[in-house]
Amino acid sequence: MAVLGVDGWRGAWVGALLDGRSVRLLALPDVAAVLAVPDVEVVGIDMPIGLSDDGARTCDREAKARLGRAGSSVFPAPVRAVLAAPDYAQARILSVRATGGTSLSAQAWQLVRSIEALDDALGDPPPGHVAEVHPELSFRALDDRVDDPKVSARGTAQRLAALRLAMDVDGALLDAPPRVPAVDALDACAAAWSARRIADGTAECVGDGATDARGRPMRICW
Repeated sequence: MAVLGVDGWRGAWVGALLDGRSVRLLALPDVAAVLAVPDVEVVGIDMPIGLSDDGARTCDREAKARLGRAGSSVFPAPVRAVLAAPDYAQARILSVRATGGTSLSAQAWQLVRSIEALDDALGDPPPGHVAEVHPELSFRALDDRVDDPKVSARGTAQRLAALRLAMDVDGALLDAPPRVPAVDALDACAAAWSARRIADGTAECVGDGATDARGRPMRICW
């Protein structure tokens, strides 16, 4: 059965549907469309799922440490209270209040509406086949020589070379939906590789085993 890797893209989502070595890129308008892709064993999504009530998640700290200089790609997930904020100013206040002093970065705020949409769509209890992943952990596991920024020429070439070990990524890019950026397409493909490992029971994960207030695991797998 196929698996799906998903990366956020301008308020929508890029999906990579992986079946064996065959991979197909999808433009998905919302979370409902992501969860509605048929015949998918595991969905690996590059977006926080389990959210802390009062501070940093262990999985974010451990992922950052594993990636070394690429650790800046791991944005600390916002605390759950921030999902209720109508704007960035209020989000910062709610974050400081919940954590005892830690504000919310502008980068993290840009993800809040997508995190909220995913949190709402997962429901209670959340489906067991949807897992949080992080493409940079996937790329590093595929080939530890992937260490240049993904927006650079070298970084793009490194990621393409790594993905070619696992899937027919060139064909997927040639048939990609219009206007899908290469960086998001490659991240979705890396997320699909992680989803395949989760389905096969061979994935690695970071986190301390904790779940959040809605029963979602606070972990990142690849």
